[in-house]
Amino acid sequence: MSQTFGKTRWRRFAVVMVPSIAATAAIGVSLANSALAASFSVSGQSFKVTAADLDGQGFAQFGSVDQGTPDKNGNKVHPVAVSAFDTATIQGLCQSVVTDLGPLGEWTLVLKAGNESGKPVEAANLLIDLDQLNADATFTDINIGQDASTLDAHKGGVIEKYRALGNTTPTGTKGFAQAAKSAHLTKVEQTAWATSAGTFKLSGLKLNINRGSGAGVECY
Repeated sequence: MSQTFGKTRWRRFAVVMVPSIAATAAIGVSLANSALAASFSVSGQSFKVTAADLDGQGFAQFGSVDQGTPDKNGNKVHPVAVSAFDTATIQGLCQSVVTDLGPLGEWTLVLKAGNESGKPVEAANLLIDLDQLNADATFTDINIGQDASTLDAHKGGVIEKYRALGNTTPTGTKGFAQAAKSAHLTKVEQTAWATSAGTFKLSGLKLNINRGSGAGVECY
């Protein structure tokens, strides 16, 4: 299935949003052959994100690599799936990251926003570098298996922003990608290494630092 038009719905999908081993293998081969460019440097700490509802326009997704400070396992190279949105509105956003402070134990920074009715989080040119994702999703006019180098880089759009960060992916390579006119995700749970946006409006922002980690402290 290289092209699907209309609406497509998958439940509890992960990493690349494609229910196909062949699709995942295609990204793996590209990584092994160094066909995917490295994204910007990351801290070495992943973080958790949940959202009750994410409604995005101008969606694209492609494989890439983040590099930076080694994580707790000594890995400093992180294969990721980059989810890109020209614009997005998010209801019930939660982001959490755990930090080990040695003798003080683990502490978790938790950020929440967009929980008030009629006041969602708003983002433009949103890029999310993730390696795990669970959600219910509906895509409109989706094209699965697109050549990453052919993704739309219209002026002011999210793909142009990605190139402006110094990345050659998704343009200039022939990696696996998918794109859709719109994407609607609910009950989102994901692990990410980086998020960036041209603008990011956090309505009703609340930030707390809580002792401990795990369920009940982190977003999930």
